[in-house]
Amino acid sequence: MAYKILTSQCISCNLCLTVCPTNAVKVVDGQHWIDPELCTNCIGSIYTVPQCKAGCPTCDGCVKQPSDYWEGWFADYNRVVAKLTNKQDYWERWFNCYSQKYSEQLQKRQSQIIRNS
Repeated sequence: MAYKILTSQCISCNLCLTVCPTNAVKVVDGQHWIDPELCTNCIGSIYTVPQCKAGCPTCDGCVKQPSDYWEGWFADYNRVVAKLTNKQDYWERWFNCYSQKYSEQLQKRQSQIIRNS
């Protein structure tokens, strides 16, 4: 499995359920999780990025699952330490994530317009 849903960050908005092209996102006992048998990371689909991550309003709810145990351990450690030392506001993080994704979409749109001209 390449992605997992962090239950501490998940706000249960269910957007990931509707955007997953393979229906790999499941809800079991009120917890969201990604079925590793169904998840394809959106590779081979019309999408260029995993839709669970792209559609997540928290920008942190769906994270890449490391393939190596120690890589995963250090990624979790660094994330927890960053959370403890980072005083950044939730809405500031949301705005930064939203504006970045909006900017990327504008750039794609502009390049499409230029190509079609």
